[in-house]
Amino acid sequence: MRVGLISDIHGNRFALDAVVADLERAGVDQIVCLGDVAVGPQPAEALARIRELGCQVVMGNWDAAFLGDMPEPRDKVGQMLVEIGVWWADLLSPADRAFMESFKPTIELELNGHSAVCFHGSPHSYDDWIFATTPDEELRAMLDGFDQPVLIGGHTHLQLIRRFEEQVFINPGSVGLPFREWWPRPVRISPWAEFGLVGGDEGRLSIDLRRTTYDVDAFLAMSLESGMPHAEWWADCWVRDQEGARSG
Repeated sequence: MRVGLISDIHGNRFALDAVVADLERAGVDQIVCLGDVAVGPQPAEALARIRELGCQVVMGNWDAAFLGDMPEPRDKVGQMLVEIGVWWADLLSPADRAFMESFKPTIELELNGHSAVCFHGSPHSYDDWIFATTPDEELRAMLDGFDQPVLIGGHTHLQLIRRFEEQVFINPGSVGLPFREWWPRPVRISPWAEFGLVGGDEGRLSIDLRRTTYDVDAFLAMSLESGMPHAEWWADCWVRDQEGARSG
């Protein structure tokens, strides 16, 4: 049993198509999406591809915002993200929204003897953050009541494998918006797509974090031509030179 893990697509169909092609070549048995599908320049297109895959999808914080109220901005960057998010959300059809309403808070998997739970931020909240540096006592509270040996989440846009007591936490990173730097530093986005694979076989557990390339320039050109607010700022956040790509 091998499962492809994708998360935080953020309306980037270019990156999503590249990742799905890699997963198909890898011969995974199924794909699980950990949320935040539509919030990006290609919201309907990203949702359509996920719908075509027929995979299970976790509800992300931005998925919920698109279906309800946008988050309260706390700074200039937050204000821009909300303004862009409102514009993107207006591109969705009633069918798109109905599909998003089917996303689940958590998803449970069986990996040939290894039980797993999938979520966005934590099993209790899509707004929780789990980093390599999250103190054990905080992580223990986030995982309270969930004793599965394998924990799979997203939200941070950072790939991570972390051992916690008898459990292992896996974050496959972000398909469409992998962070290189974030607040309080200027926002910088890496020029690749991230994903993961997890498998179980005869008591063994395998974890593989991967990245792949896609046409970032074409994606950003489309974004600039889309009419979205703050498009120049959005495009300028991306690392596009080859030297920057090698240093990541």
